[in-house]
Amino acid sequence: MLSQDEINALLNGIDSGEIDINEAAAEAAEQAAKGPQVDENFKPAEATGADEASLSDVEKDAIGEVGNICMGSAATTLFSLVNRKVNITTPVVSLATWENVLEDYEKPAIFVQIKYTAGLDGNNILVLKESDVKVITDLMMGGDGTNTDGELGELHLSAISEAMNQMMGASATSLSTMLGKLIDISPPEASSVDLSAVTDGSEIAPFLGGAFAKITFRMQIDDDLVDSTLMQLYPIDFAKFLSEKFLETMMGPDSGSEPAPEPAPAPAPEAPAPAPAAAPMPDMGMQPQMGMPQMDMSQMQGMPMMQPQMGMPMMQPQMQGMPMMQPMPNMNIQPAQFQNFSGTYAGGGEQANIGLIMDVPLEVTVELGRTKKLISEILDFTPGTIIELEKIAGEPVDVLVNGKLVAKGEVVVIEESFGVRVTDIIK
Repeated sequence: MLSQDEINALLNGIDSGEIDINEAAAEAAEQAAKGPQVDENFKPAEATGADEASLSDVEKDAIGEVGNICMGSAATTLFSLVNRKVNITTPVVSLATWENVLEDYEKPAIFVQIKYTAGLDGNNILVLKESDVKVITDLMMGGDGTNTDGELGELHLSAISEAMNQMMGASATSLSTMLGKLIDISPPEASSVDLSAVTDGSEIAPFLGGAFAKITFRMQIDDDLVDSTLMQLYPIDFAKFLSEKFLETMMGPDSGSEPAPEPAPAPAPEAPAPAPAAAPMPDMGMQPQMGMPQMDMSQMQGMPMMQPQMGMPMMQPQMQGMPMMQPMPNMNIQPAQFQNFSGTYAGGGEQANIGLIMDVPLEVTVELGRTKKLISEILDFTPGTIIELEKIAGEPVDVLVNGKLVAKGEVVVIEESFGVRVTDIIK
């Protein structure tokens, strides 16, 4: 394809007479006869096909919904690990390349690879910022999330691997519930990657050498500790597989990007056959809806009154097939009576049976005090280290029976042994 400058140069040459139009046409015909020219340095993309290397809007929506469900469970798990409010917002799905990752993310970054071992055949990669990993690690170790100085070490990578293991395990459980089959993952592998030194993404994972699906989340921990971006990278074929399974689960196996054809209108139901007309009543000249023929009042006064139990003559054929209704017998209704359990058993059975458990041994423990220490402080314990307890000198100690607090007391010395004098019974 010629640039605009080249086109302008050609036009100027034609106008000035420097280029022969017939000669240019002959060269074009000769070039066409040779066929298309291929650059030797051109490297074709992976054999994914034009359709497979793209994602439709329906597939993007399905992948985003899968990520939303999975990250919702992961956020709940991360909350339990750091004991802070965690919010992972609705994902944004796009098609990306390794160059996009280099442009959009900080250097260095933490790559966590997750491989599925059951239910799904594929893998994905989570990308976190190094500063976010330091905050999460500090919170997991009991800190306040501000101790982020120093270089990222094996301790940080081990902690974030464990966090991702639990978070992605919860995501796999949600995905298993959504797809209706068992899904399991292998332990995640976390590594620090200097993006400025990696020009080819296939060095990290083969699918990063071409186009892949990128899902971007906004991750927040508390209001001021972390407000950052979390990326999840999927191979194209795996992302399409997830979207297909999700659509099949949500809308049936015939779902897809194209709407289903409208079903043909059902034929109108046939009209029901008319009910057979009732046989005319003998010796009755009156119409059913009109009642008796018109009579003057003098004729009606001479007619005998009809008895209720006889009914109208026209109803007799229909009543012959019906059983006679029996009169309902009288029912004897009485209020419910219940046994009274409020009284005590006679003979002092309760006091007598308690002797059966008098010989059961119970473990009595006296607790001097407790305290909390960070993992780093516990690792620094040496012989001679003094541990300060959350008890004031002279404060009563706790007496526990099978782990349950029952009394308080004070420590005493009996000959060469310690003892406890009970001062208060906990009721």
